Amino acid sequence: MGKAELSGEKMLTKQDLENFEKEIADIFATGVIRGPVHLRAGREERLIKIFKDHGIGPDDYVFGHWDAHELALLKGVPRDQVKQAILEGRSISLCFPEYHVFCSGIVGSLMGAAAGVAWALKRDGKKGKVYIFCGEMSAETGIFHEAVKYACHFDLPVTYVVCDNGLSVMTDTRAVWGSPDPWFKDTKFEKKIIYFKYKNTYPHSGLGWKIKF
Repeated sequence: MGKAELSGEKMLTKQDLENFEKEIADIFATGVIRGPVHLRAGREERLIKIFKDHGIGPDDYVFGHWDAHELALLKGVPRDQVKQAILEGRSISLCFPEYHVFCSGIVGSLMGAAAGVAWALKRDGKKGKVYIFCGEMSAETGIFHEAVKYACHFDLPVTYVVCDNGLSVMTDTRAVWGSPDPWFKDTKFEKKIIYFKYKNTYPHSGLGWKIKF
């Protein structure tokens, strides 16, 4: 049983997450959000399972990147608070320090930060673990490799969650890799990584019309 259930908090459902993204998509279509929005669908059940199985709760830290609506909600940030931040144009950089949620729109920017927070937790003997979520192409960056290697060798309380939708913006990642598998498959680094595949029914950014990036 996860920490959320133990404390009496209700775990969000797949439908809750789907409804939130649909609401944001409808609002984004009106043009009132003055900033990029990265919507996601198809990974709700996997994210819910990760949060439940690992009992991610108040003492834990969650790091994300530009597609972190679901992460903030699952971490316990109130729905209205997440929505307001998105309406203010902060969809790709959602940060709620009081909930230990930190996100950035810069590729790979938080890989080392996650390892650093985990190092501090271990050094100070504090409760909590760190979970950082990224895509499969972000997992190809040098800083991802360095951070995972450091976390593995020093056995830091951090897990890197790689959500593979098969695309880097609009490029087939397998064509880029020249391999069907991520670089870390069957390596010792897998003990610090959770990896899963999904199909995103939204475009990489926005709604697939006007501007793509």
